[in-house]
Amino acid sequence: MNSIRDTYKTILKATEEQLYKDKNSKFYGYAFSILTEDDAKIYIETLKKKHHAARHWCYAYQLGTETTIYRANDDGEPSNSAGMPIYGQIQSFEVTNILIVVVRYFGGVKLGVGGLINAYKTTAQLVLEHSNIIEKTINTDYLISFDYKNMNKVMRIIKEKKLHIIHQALEMDCKITISVRKKEAESTFDIFNHLFEIDIKKI
Repeated sequence: MNSIRDTYKTILKATEEQLYKDKNSKFYGYAFSILTEDDAKIYIETLKKKHHAARHWCYAYQLGTETTIYRANDDGEPSNSAGMPIYGQIQSFEVTNILIVVVRYFGGVKLGVGGLINAYKTTAQLVLEHSNIIEKTINTDYLISFDYKNMNKVMRIIKEKKLHIIHQALEMDCKITISVRKKEAESTFDIFNHLFEIDIKKI
């Protein structure tokens, strides 16, 4: 039995704005699908323009599948009262490649640290409950190089194994890039690696 974990959860697309209110303060929550830290910066800047009159733009994000990085930002709220409660929900829902931003409009009444933690946590939870969470596979990409005469041999294996082709350049010197589920990556590599006149390498 193959016990390699090769799936992860993320959101399909950006989630509709969710509003949470507490003692006249308004908390607008957003979730975005991201692949890089630069993606996160762009979405945060966009929300700062949209909500230019707000007081705080707190956020947390997580990137990666097998090894992950995360960041949590309180943006002026008391330490660990905003970013970490948001990040806690990302962990609770077990999602990655995601940014959650909660924009706060201060309503004139202080909520206290406990009230803030609850508000940011609840807003992040609302956003995730309204998100379309999907499961994706962790894939390994390979480049297969071969002469045109070996085309049928290569294509037969790709068809039999139902391998996903990302890119192909089929001339006298052929190159095909395939994406394989991590679970099946090693066996797929071995099949091509044992073929005469066919080169396969991980990319």
